[in-house]
Amino acid sequence: MDLRMRLKELAKLGGAGVPVVSVYLNTRWADEQQRDRVRLFLKNALRDARRGEHGDRLEAELAWIEAEAEALVAQERFPDADGVALFASPDGLRELIPVRAPFEDAFVVADTPYLRPLASFLEEAPDALVVFVDRERARLIPLHPDGAADEVTLEGAVPGQHRRGGWALLAQSRYQRHIEAQRDRHFEAVAETLAHLAEGHGAERLVLAGEPGTLAAFRDHLPEPLARRIAGSVTGTRYEPASVLVGRAAELLVRHERDAEMAALEAVLTEAAKGGRAAAGLEPTLDATLRGAVHRLYLLAGLRRPGRTCLACGTLEIGASGPCRACGGDTKPTELIDAIVDRVIATGGTIETLDAHPGLERAEGIAARLRYPV
Repeated sequence: MDLRMRLKELAKLGGAGVPVVSVYLNTRWADEQQRDRVRLFLKNALRDARRGEHGDRLEAELAWIEAEAEALVAQERFPDADGVALFASPDGLRELIPVRAPFEDAFVVADTPYLRPLASFLEEAPDALVVFVDRERARLIPLHPDGAADEVTLEGAVPGQHRRGGWALLAQSRYQRHIEAQRDRHFEAVAETLAHLAEGHGAERLVLAGEPGTLAAFRDHLPEPLARRIAGSVTGTRYEPASVLVGRAAELLVRHERDAEMAALEAVLTEAAKGGRAAAGLEPTLDATLRGAVHRLYLLAGLRRPGRTCLACGTLEIGASGPCRACGGDTKPTELIDAIVDRVIATGGTIETLDAHPGLERAEGIAARLRYPV
């Protein structure tokens, strides 16, 4: 599944008076106590939803979510997933999306799918390749937001090394040059295969695994366009399971993407202050959103603001009540930040959520990099 394309499709759903149930679960469980925590969360959330405004209309949807969630807790479905998002509505929507990172548990009933957690996750989980290399073998593991794909193993024919001394030192030196020449050919073949695989899987990042000295030698054989994709390296051996290498790589990728986004956000805030292709603050960012100009939206985690949607022209406005300022039509209350997120995703933009950032806090918790000045 192309999760980014599916996210864009989900952002266009709802808004026609049909309620949508969105559920996010942390399925990274270490013991039965953690599973019981999720069971209790779901029991309480389902009870509240059945008693709520749309309970009668959502009987089938809530029953589906209850059954699917129980299968997840029992590890009958997607046992390797660390997080799962579920979406259901009376118009036939039934969606279950496993991912490789845990979500914070959430249960939302609204006019549209609640997409902020999924959108934020996707920006921290780029398509990547985990590349283990030693002197004789390489293991290439494609890593997507929904998990790892089948591993590709490459094996060379480099002879083993032997320690010698004394009278055989000269012979050993000549032999070592031969070994290194073969090692270089092995690295070159791995690099060529890696280039093709990275292109075929759309890998935005590479994570190298192995011994530091070997990885340093291997990097010398990578063409510059490929070397620029390296997010970092982790330790690894040829006998470790792919899941272990992938786990280390996924943690490194999260740190790498967050560090990169912190730097990118600083540039956005500076650009906004200069009046360039950026916006900072609620009103400027909302205006850019309505113009379809937002390329990347930055939000503080948990940010919420009251807003309203015009029933006639669809305009979003700040404040929960009042007529539409654009056409004078009637409006309905809406959670403004979630509505902005939906608009940005639907127009091809991306979302980045940060737990804390002083500059973003001063900008009312919201900013954006734009496609063009507005």
